[in-house]
Amino acid sequence: MTGSLNFWDTQIWSLVLTLAALFGAMLLANTLRRKIGPLKNFLLPGSVLAGFIALFADFIVRQVTGQAIFDRTVLEILTYHGLGLGFIALAWRHLDGVRGKKARRDVFFTSTVTVGGYLLQAVIGIAITVVLFYLIGSYAAGGILLPMGYGQGPGQAFNWGSTYESSYGFTYGASYGLTIAAMGFVSASIGGVFFLNRKETRAKYKHIGSEVKDDLTLSDYAGDDEIPVSESLDKLTIQFALVFLTYAAAWLLMWALYRFVLLPAGGFAMNTINPLIWGFHFLIGTAVAILFKSFCNWLRKKQLMHREYTNNFMLNRISGLMFDIMVAASIASIDLSAFAHRQFWIPIVLICTAGAVCTYWYTKITCRYLFPSYADEMFLTQYGMLTGTASTGVILLREIDPLFSTPASHNLIYQNLWSILLGAPMLLLLGVAPRSMKHLLICLGVFIVLFGLIFLLQYLACRRQKK
Repeated sequence: MTGSLNFWDTQIWSLVLTLAALFGAMLLANTLRRKIGPLKNFLLPGSVLAGFIALFADFIVRQVTGQAIFDRTVLEILTYHGLGLGFIALAWRHLDGVRGKKARRDVFFTSTVTVGGYLLQAVIGIAITVVLFYLIGSYAAGGILLPMGYGQGPGQAFNWGSTYESSYGFTYGASYGLTIAAMGFVSASIGGVFFLNRKETRAKYKHIGSEVKDDLTLSDYAGDDEIPVSESLDKLTIQFALVFLTYAAAWLLMWALYRFVLLPAGGFAMNTINPLIWGFHFLIGTAVAILFKSFCNWLRKKQLMHREYTNNFMLNRISGLMFDIMVAASIASIDLSAFAHRQFWIPIVLICTAGAVCTYWYTKITCRYLFPSYADEMFLTQYGMLTGTASTGVILLREIDPLFSTPASHNLIYQNLWSILLGAPMLLLLGVAPRSMKHLLICLGVFIVLFGLIFLLQYLACRRQKK
């Protein structure tokens, strides 16, 4: 092989071996969940269990041999890009539009529950870590990573934890965010199992824990006028091509903003706006995917493109693959040495516990009043999402609504745009909060006001609903 690398060098094999180890952990986790009843009943996603298996296997091997199984840099790269690629795959899917006034209302109020959950978690997290800053010297702005880990998932937790670590001196910031995200999945499982095993829940939903088979037809796997499954290029290859080309276009857009706008501006633009752009790469990728999809739809409408190139079933599988890799890699990349410091683990224990309890009751109360006809389904969906990811919410929902007969899963999909708009002020402040204690306290005050406005909006909606 030409150049400075040979085929037998570790750098050539690092990515492949890391993926092989993660996939091996996933297969083991899947087997354990099938064979061990308590693990299955705990509702912990297989990718989460795989991440913990990989994490502790790496720790044991390090202690015995002094060598690591995983290259942590590769794990962090997989975490970062898995989030963006997964969202782009979801954005390329074709979905039926939201129809009916009540359906649109429910979608909007689902977004208020989501954003209200983010704000509540931010308030709780910051309040706890500010107090701990004065008591034990922990990082004051660490609490703002609670909504990133719980509400947004491991991808965003890593993005912002890493940004705080590199730009604001937050030691072990990336591991801090990833640990919160991992504990979020555990909280989702504990809260979900607690709710599902209550006497009233068991009495209401007789089929909990039973196998329910979907009645699938060919239309579930292929739509009208789609390209063949296999011709000169495999159909799956084309789906991957669309996803990766979209991601490359998103990178080009972000790089152009960085090179020609932010870098010349310097100062606030580079310190605050630039991390925001690269931290929310998945949103930019989603927007680019929607633009590309709209352009393709226009070509189809004008009969300039005669075949449908996207396939929902395959795009769902791609997003599932990317999110499974992201979750497993994110947990496996946690630096366990950080737990030797009380400034690391004490805040995590407190904010994760408080975040889980408050998110549980907040979601339960708001869903009871905003969605009275399917409150339980909405609670499980929203609680699972606000402590894990959207897929965690779907896992919990399937326990009582296996065929998605209620609008809960529909609301989960369509609330994203409203959530982005309503949550924009909070997202913009992520780059401001860690700059100083003054900035952090101002952000805390803004979050309290925003949460109050969201709660007032929900209260007025409930009053109007009763009339």
